[in-house]
Amino acid sequence: MNPKVFISYSWSSPGHQARIREWAEQMVSDGIDVVLDIWHLKEGDDKYSFMEKMVTDTTVTHILIFSDSEYAAKADSRKAGVGTESQIISREIYSKVQQSKFIPIACEFNDVAEPFLPVFLKSRIWIDFSSPEAASGNWEQLVRVLYGKPAHEKPALGKAPSYVTTDVQTPVSPALTKFAALKQAILHGKTGHNVYRTDFFNACFQYADALRIRERPDVESMGQRILEDCSKLKLVRDHIVDWVLLESATQPSGEFDETLVSMLERLLELKSRPPEVNSWSDAWFDAHRVFAYETFLYVVAALIKTNSFDSLHVILTNHYLLPETESLGSERFKRFDAFYGDSDALQILAPAGKSLKAPTAELVKRQADRTDLPFTDVMQGELLILMMTCITEGAWWYPQTLLYSTRSGGFPFFLKATRHRDFQKLAKVTGIKSGDELRAAVRAGHERLDINRWRDFWMSGTKFWNHMNIDGLDTLA
Repeated sequence: MNPKVFISYSWSSPGHQARIREWAEQMVSDGIDVVLDIWHLKEGDDKYSFMEKMVTDTTVTHILIFSDSEYAAKADSRKAGVGTESQIISREIYSKVQQSKFIPIACEFNDVAEPFLPVFLKSRIWIDFSSPEAASGNWEQLVRVLYGKPAHEKPALGKAPSYVTTDVQTPVSPALTKFAALKQAILHGKTGHNVYRTDFFNACFQYADALRIRERPDVESMGQRILEDCSKLKLVRDHIVDWVLLESATQPSGEFDETLVSMLERLLELKSRPPEVNSWSDAWFDAHRVFAYETFLYVVAALIKTNSFDSLHVILTNHYLLPETESLGSERFKRFDAFYGDSDALQILAPAGKSLKAPTAELVKRQADRTDLPFTDVMQGELLILMMTCITEGAWWYPQTLLYSTRSGGFPFFLKATRHRDFQKLAKVTGIKSGDELRAAVRAGHERLDINRWRDFWMSGTKFWNHMNIDGLDTLA
């Protein structure tokens, strides 16, 4: 149905009256039914009755109030026809809930660039018609309002994502007080802090182990269950990261490294099938696989942050004892790539009708809420893991989080390694002493892993060579 409007204005001058008529004619040409006094008020008609009828007429969809200085003055002083008309309008505005019927059109501004509007309209949103240019520029806005077709509309309300429809209650961590005791023991140099550390780790891993699925879960969505468990396991991730940041900066590296390796091997136990489970689906253990992957990324990022390059070398070159249920024949040990994990069930995080290239990375990104180790640090950690993958024969790793990288160049740790003294840090991690040797090793790894054919990264324009600053490594004194 076409809109119908009544125009309220003041006969301020012949020029203003002519402009009102022109705008009214233009509205009619745009399909808008206009009620204007010079067209509809005839000799003998009661103009006040006519005004009240127009303001209260339910067939009139909008009242357009073209206000200039004279209109505002007459309205505020209740003077002449405008004063009477404005009383009727203001009464309607103050008494009706639906107020979008009344639209102020500002035809004149004062010296401080404020529109001349009656007091009862000053708080309302107005449209600028103060000059021919303003009227032309805002004409579409007015017509859209009258037709109820604004340029910017709120989209239809969708369904809540499945990952928020279930109220996941994350219990208070039993390891919290254990870590506080360990921290005090370390910072105050107490003897026997190994006991505090053992208590802390036991609390962490008992909590995480209790979340392992040991019998068929009674759930409608396995993805939902995995998501909920990942959210709960994030507590342990943060406890482990807090410990790494604390001890890597305060303890002798040899003692810390042994403890770190032992802790990581316990992570591998968590991501494996419990030995007492004889009938299972691989998806039962996805949450803990993702947890181990995410935690390992954070451990690497934390060690970069604390300049623990010897410790990084240890964990990225160590052979880890595999849990009994993960051993394949005579293969009892694996490199750092044992910590890799993902879950297709986390496609539950994708918007409706779409899919994610790396749903596990999406979860890691969403859970990256630490201010001391932001997501960019996590991505940098995974880039270092990828570099180690390139130079470690037989290793494999797909750097999922780097699908979110928007950097055109390298990350800080790699960029700084342009300088020889900073390259020594990278040399400690990799065990390769010169930039030329490392370039050759990474190039060979690129070819072995066939990285140039990783289509998702090729499509996004991500170039690991540039991210690692390979061409610039160790090129400045």
